[in-house]
Amino acid sequence: MNLSETHSSIIDDIRLSHDISKEVLEAILATDDKASIEYLRSSAREVATQRFGNKIFMRGLIEISSHCKNDCLYCGLRRSNRTAVRYRLTDEQIYECCEKGYRLGFRTFVMQGGEDGWFDDERMCRIVSTVRKKYPDCAITLSLGERSQESYQALFDAGANRYLLRHETASPEHYARLHPSDMSFQNRMECLQTLKDIGYQVGCGFMVGSPYQTIDTIYSDIQFIRGFKPQMVGIGPFIPAHDTPFAEMPQGTVAATLRLLAVIRLIHPSVLLPATTALGTLHPRGRELGIQFGANVVMPNLSPVDHRKDYSIYDNKICTGEEAAECRACTEQRIRKIGFETVVSRGDYSE
Repeated sequence: MNLSETHSSIIDDIRLSHDISKEVLEAILATDDKASIEYLRSSAREVATQRFGNKIFMRGLIEISSHCKNDCLYCGLRRSNRTAVRYRLTDEQIYECCEKGYRLGFRTFVMQGGEDGWFDDERMCRIVSTVRKKYPDCAITLSLGERSQESYQALFDAGANRYLLRHETASPEHYARLHPSDMSFQNRMECLQTLKDIGYQVGCGFMVGSPYQTIDTIYSDIQFIRGFKPQMVGIGPFIPAHDTPFAEMPQGTVAATLRLLAVIRLIHPSVLLPATTALGTLHPRGRELGIQFGANVVMPNLSPVDHRKDYSIYDNKICTGEEAAECRACTEQRIRKIGFETVVSRGDYSE
């Protein structure tokens, strides 16, 4: 398919139908036609602006643990990585991060960590309920991996509103090449459905350029997102982590990530779509570019500075030395420079 000759009608059709063929997706990812890429970008940004104005939602990220029981082949926190630095934030440290974030204006806290049994239901429910009572006007987002239905329900009842769980790939065969045999594609998908059934606002996502990814697996991801209709989709370029089986694998590209951000915005206009730290790691203006291609969420880090470098799911992660206030101010200034307004409100999803 020659996208350059008919790009406007093809991209308009994606926008109107909220769907895309595999042939068109392949053409979008392969084209080097600047006019086609610019039309894709401007269309995605226009859709985002129609839904959200020029608002970019800021979430306060708290990385609570670098321990993980899993052995995912791509992740620097995998249990077999003996060089990974392990830490756990105490309850009090988490509350301090929330207090600092609240003072800075954040009204969404994202507690993220590896699958760490230390943060069992009793501990996590205590933390969530304490934060909920202290900050009733805030949204609480969790990103703690696969848990039981009972666990998800208990955390929801304690006051959590949102849950982020990347599906990683919608292809069972691809999933098996990225994960050890004791992890199950079916369980990952069941967890996502369970979260939705309970009433969470749910986020999924995948790595762009992950090992063994093909146009078929990417197309499966896009169609999964179309059908599942998550409230949030987190995608970012694959970046290898040292001392993992994929340490020497080629990284994903900024270009492919930006184009897929735009496609996701066109097929799911109301989605909350982050411009990820991984984008900013590969390109000095990566997060700004993500916003220009349809993203509308950023997540400045509220974690204690002395642990930020230890949460290394991939190499060379940015923003590991900034205090929370610096992180927010820097992010805000960058976004303002490209003509957008940062918003620290809850920013709930709505169709």
